[in-house]
Amino acid sequence: MRAIIQRVSRASVRVDGRIISEIRNGLLILLGIEDADGQEDIEWLSRKIVNLRIFNDANGVMNESLKAVGGDAIVVSQFTLHAATKKGNRPSYIKASKPDVAIPLYEKFVQQMEVDLGKKIGTGIFGADMKVDLLNDGPVTIAIDTKNKE
Repeated sequence: MRAIIQRVSRASVRVDGRIISEIRNGLLILLGIEDADGQEDIEWLSRKIVNLRIFNDANGVMNESLKAVGGDAIVVSQFTLHAATKKGNRPSYIKASKPDVAIPLYEKFVQQMEVDLGKKIGTGIFGADMKVDLLNDGPVTIAIDTKNKE
């Protein structure tokens, strides 16, 4: 699994002009899924994101987690995170899972995040043409890949 995590002051997801999810302070998480992903990836990534200390403490130091600050989150599925750009100018998405594999893993990830965070998580609509609006706070943007745990 690949995730792009953005600390936001606000974020929303719209489909056909209608707001599907909306948050204030928290994280917008773009999630890419490949066939090799499984329950271990879901659990590790969820715990990592919920406990990642990227929110400011009273001294303005990034020392607090999403869980500690009581922040919210939106998870948006994004197959383009698995784009291969080595050859040519048209990205290949061959590593990205097809919907029959990706949808159940995406739903399990959202459920795991809800358990780990202790609250409802916002989502987009899988496969829809979504308009994601955000105000990146910081900016703070972090990429995490469960196959390359750095």
